Amino acid sequence: MTTPFFQHMPIVKPYALMDLDDTLFQTLRKIEQWQLLKQLPNKNLTIASVNKQGEPLSFFSQKQANFFNWLSQSCELIPVTARDSNEIKRVKLPFDSWQILTHGAILLEPNGRRNPIWQQQMFEKLTPLQNDLTLLQNVLEQHSQTHDLGLVFSLHNDNFVDGNCYQNLKIYLAIKHRQKDEKILQDIAYNLANILKDNLPNFNQNFYIHVNANNLAILPNAIHKRHAVAFLLKQLDNNRPYFGFGDSLADLLFLQQLDWYGTPNHGQLHDKICQICHD
Repeated sequence: MTTPFFQHMPIVKPYALMDLDDTLFQTLRKIEQWQLLKQLPNKNLTIASVNKQGEPLSFFSQKQANFFNWLSQSCELIPVTARDSNEIKRVKLPFDSWQILTHGAILLEPNGRRNPIWQQQMFEKLTPLQNDLTLLQNVLEQHSQTHDLGLVFSLHNDNFVDGNCYQNLKIYLAIKHRQKDEKILQDIAYNLANILKDNLPNFNQNFYIHVNANNLAILPNAIHKRHAVAFLLKQLDNNRPYFGFGDSLADLLFLQQLDWYGTPNHGQLHDKICQICHD
């Protein structure tokens, strides 16, 4: 049945699939870098996340806080984040729907349970790559020490279901520069295949690289926000609108699966769009 013209209907909440860091909130360093408070009359900041010691780490501007307040009350808000199951606990925001964590490796249901089907799929994909992930870290740590690059490494891991048992598996390798020299990370990413050629000649068949500011992540091909979002959309009500926001080029691949998407007026994706427009 159709009607010839639009008529007001009861409001149906859309799904909002949202990247978190640098999309909804950011550190003080990024606030200054992006001049987010420059033209705002109210320069008060609201704490969005804390560090491991419980100290304030990331913040909303007043405009961002208003945006999140609207999102959380008007939409079913679904975080889609690189944060893992421990890091998400340091985000002090009310999430009560699905959550996509660790670049898509973890999918939490609204009740907080890990989706068993997705868990099993990730277990099967990650198990064959455990030795390669350890080798990746060892080779790159040695390279950093040899060339005095000042890199900091963290191998993210989590528990995955194997039948009726849980097994702790490595997921991906994260690298930061201690002094936040982003060029060094970009050089590492550009030369990674050459650095690994003697140890992991099949690197490109099993892994990909994500670089954004002072974050370099080396991830298995099976671990990506877009894969988890594609799986999740099949679980959701297709009659409800999907929209979302993200700041990185990697986010674009999950955003393109939604009905509408956008990006803040700062960050990697925004800069790339501006570059294309200017060219």
